[in-house]
Amino acid sequence: MARPSRAHERRADLVAAARRAVIGRGMLDLRLRDVAAEAEMSPGSVLYYFPTLTDLLREVQREAVERFCAAREDAVRDEPDPRRRLIAMIRSGLPSGPDDDLCVLLYELGAVARRDPSYAAEHIRLYERQVGIYAGILEAGAATGAFTLTRDAGAIARNLVALEDGYGLHMTMAVPTLDAARAASLLLACASDAIGRDLGDPGSGDQEGDR
Repeated sequence: MARPSRAHERRADLVAAARRAVIGRGMLDLRLRDVAAEAEMSPGSVLYYFPTLTDLLREVQREAVERFCAAREDAVRDEPDPRRRLIAMIRSGLPSGPDDDLCVLLYELGAVARRDPSYAAEHIRLYERQVGIYAGILEAGAATGAFTLTRDAGAIARNLVALEDGYGLHMTMAVPTLDAARAASLLLACASDAIGRDLGDPGSGDQEGDR
């Protein structure tokens, strides 16, 4: 009786090893041998499962994008109040700090998108999926009268995602220029202006509806 193939398991192990290698070394200095060492395999064995290092890293990126977006969708799915959904969405998009592995991974992989169309396509998918979540929350709030949008929902959503990206990059630098509480406060202020309703300051403990 033939033994079951472990190819799927080995590929998953390699994706996890590559993920650790990207976080630990960064994309610019990463080599096939670094991933092989992390996986405790030979470079040739890595190439048996993934034809090139680029193929492996594309799978790392695909998985990271899916995990990040799914977590954001989960954060807002069961909240019926548009205002609370918007606050939860804002909080879910920011890194916890420089050691937030998933956000660091996405930033490292996103840096390659300037030169590689395949990485760029996945990065665009990440952006558009987040914009879609935001736009849905904003449109629902406007429809119920909870929000008075000052701009088109799509435009507001794109600005919020872009701001998250910018603040998140500053938060994950070797010397962060702001922390999660300050970034969330700035984003909530921007969102408040866009929806015509004060969302409060997440660091103050004095938010409307939370008292």
